[in-house]
Amino acid sequence: MKRVPLAWIAPAALVALAGCGSRGGPSAQQVLEKRFQESLSGATLVGHFTVGERTGQSEERYTLTKVSKLAGETWLFQARLQYGGRDLTVPIPLTVKWAGDTPMITLTDLTIPGVGTYTARVLFYRGQYAGTWSGRKFGGQMFGKIVKQ
Repeated sequence: MKRVPLAWIAPAALVALAGCGSRGGPSAQQVLEKRFQESLSGATLVGHFTVGERTGQSEERYTLTKVSKLAGETWLFQARLQYGGRDLTVPIPLTVKWAGDTPMITLTDLTIPGVGTYTARVLFYRGQYAGTWSGRKFGGQMFGKIVKQ
């Protein structure tokens, strides 16, 4: 019987053991996604937005009754939009991309019935959000806090 050198066994054992702890438990990405869902469901985004070259900021308020992952990068945001004298509740399917541990919602020329067509990129991190947005004729920045109810 031929002997296997000990130098071959140790790396093989390490490779075999590396996968053992991950079976059955959630992946790191699943943990991040769950935290994201929990942080936004039942929360209100309270902040400000700018419009074009105008100085000053306007208030915005988006109440998220529920945020859930549908499939792949698509998430459903049940949102109550309150801005400019409007108050409307709509389901909005959004793409969520990840930069490491930081989620970013993306929408490109998305028409929201009763609201308009918008493009946006908004990052969420440690209880805050910030990003850019644009409509057909104007755009600006948005930022604020995530407030749990």
